[in-house]
Amino acid sequence: MTHGLQARMRHWLAPLFAAALLLSSGCAMVKVKQVTPADYAMLKREDILSSGRLSALSQESLSVIGLTAAQCARDLPACRQTVATTDGLQAEQRLSTLAELWMQQALALTPRARVGEANPLSDAALDAWLETARYAYAYLFFSGRTPAERALEDRLTQVRDYYNYAAEQTAAVVFQHTRARVLEGADYRSPVQVDRWTIRSDFDRLQLDGVPRQLVSAASVSFAGLRSTYRRDGFGAELVVVMEAPPLAVPVDGAGPVAAPVFSEMPAINATALLRFGGGTLDEVLATREIRLEAWSPDTTTSLRLEGQEVPLAANFTAAYGLWMAQSGFATESLRTLFGRGEGIREPHIYLMQPYDPDRRIIFMLHGLASSPEAWVNLANEIMGDPEMRRHYQIWSVYYPTNAPIALNRYTVSNAFNRTLDHFDPGRTAAATHDMVFIGHSMGGVIARLMLSESGDTLWNGAVERFNLRGERLRRVEARLGPLARFSPQPDVGRAIFIASPHRGTDIAGNRLGRLIGKLVRLPLTILGKFEDVFLAMQDVEPSADTSKPPRIGNSIDNLKATDPFISASSALPMAPGLKYHSVIARRKADMPLEASDDGLVPYWSAHLDGALSEKVILSGHSVQETPEAVLEVRRILRQDLRMHDGADHR
Repeated sequence: MTHGLQARMRHWLAPLFAAALLLSSGCAMVKVKQVTPADYAMLKREDILSSGRLSALSQESLSVIGLTAAQCARDLPACRQTVATTDGLQAEQRLSTLAELWMQQALALTPRARVGEANPLSDAALDAWLETARYAYAYLFFSGRTPAERALEDRLTQVRDYYNYAAEQTAAVVFQHTRARVLEGADYRSPVQVDRWTIRSDFDRLQLDGVPRQLVSAASVSFAGLRSTYRRDGFGAELVVVMEAPPLAVPVDGAGPVAAPVFSEMPAINATALLRFGGGTLDEVLATREIRLEAWSPDTTTSLRLEGQEVPLAANFTAAYGLWMAQSGFATESLRTLFGRGEGIREPHIYLMQPYDPDRRIIFMLHGLASSPEAWVNLANEIMGDPEMRRHYQIWSVYYPTNAPIALNRYTVSNAFNRTLDHFDPGRTAAATHDMVFIGHSMGGVIARLMLSESGDTLWNGAVERFNLRGERLRRVEARLGPLARFSPQPDVGRAIFIASPHRGTDIAGNRLGRLIGKLVRLPLTILGKFEDVFLAMQDVEPSADTSKPPRIGNSIDNLKATDPFISASSALPMAPGLKYHSVIARRKADMPLEASDDGLVPYWSAHLDGALSEKVILSGHSVQETPEAVLEVRRILRQDLRMHDGADHR
């Protein structure tokens, strides 16, 4: 090979050798990879809580200091120590990553629990949850920027969720310790000491009137039968505090007195738990072992100040109501009451869906035949879930024995309602007891209308003529039944909504099936015993007479017959002057003339009321109050009521 050729070959081969040397040195080459929308969302939001894998941001922090998620998983304590002490991470990166790493440890130490059951946490698990909350708290309030300055960042939401979930786990443990101590006679306010932590509790804002029976995570339950779950994002653990419910059901055949309360708050309460860490600086927060667990009512508190920052309070407005409905046993109990089998209720009871608030107007709900407050499950949930309505209304729901005659139920429900009002507002000075709203379904609508009507002497004179009451018989019957037949409208009710209500009765109650069901309905012995002498007098039979069986007292099924004298006379009673009322009526078939239609139980001609401000006819069966169309109509009426009450709408 000539010298010139060798020179040319060296000239051409040198770059090739250089390139080969460069490749063999391991120099990285960047490639473009397409990211799908699903991958994008996962990379942005996936974390240890949602997927069991560390978030992309924590993995990025680990990478900065030369670690991987796999290395950390093999030795979490060593990994946390490295993250805490190695330079190169900003405060936000360090604190948020440590919060997630502590959560990884806490999840590994926490067994899965059944719905409604508390986790039996070990001290090590609780310690990990408290460290999770501590580092999340430090990130949120002591890392340099305020939560408001990071409002649109995904990392803020992730770390807030770590804090909330850790607060939930801590609240469950503190509740177990506190309940056990209280049942032993100790002071529930004394601190809970768990390993190296001292936890002081503050439950005073919930205004509990006893020792809770159960504490349930709102995030751990969902409800079949409820169309919507209403929440508010924010800080804190969403919980349900379950109290002991007052016993209302008693043996139907028992004749003894029953000391049942006339009203009670719903025995399940929405609550939000927060953890406050002692210290005014980052170093003090990271060193403290003193924690304050606070329970707040999200119904009355929307935000609060934490470390000088105004933060929204997390809330679940559906969980308490749904849990109460699921645990109430109303469906079986109401049927037992109607047919006098097993245990049932004897007197009306008023349930307050929220703690009494003097500034929120009362909506009073009355269910129908063979029913209970369960009839309002979706409508009540929609009202309590609407922020505007929640600010202005509070719901009271009556639970009453639907086997009793309508006149008696009107009397006893009215008494229970007014005794409850007397307890909270004896002078009727609060906004709550002015311009109240009544909502009744089916027979509850008939009772509601009678509570808002003026009887005069119409019903009493009809009874006098029907039973030919004269002289001593007249005086004896009038003393006992006069209050049932003479009544005035409930004052301070501004609006009423009647839903599928048989104001003029129904032919179905008088047909063969209706008569059969009517015969199966049994009145409690307390009612039979209380009025037996009066009905003997009405039938001109002496109490000492030798009768083969006691006189039959008409029940609610009898009163709902279109031919019943009571329903005929009461349907013509005038309602209170100025009362605004609306009708929601159901029809089963769209191709039938409206005037001839019915909902399977109530005909249109009976549900229709002249003078109603609105009448909404919905294609549905009798349980129309549960349909979305009826719920929307009631919400429309209530919003109109709010505008009118505020003076913006005078229609």
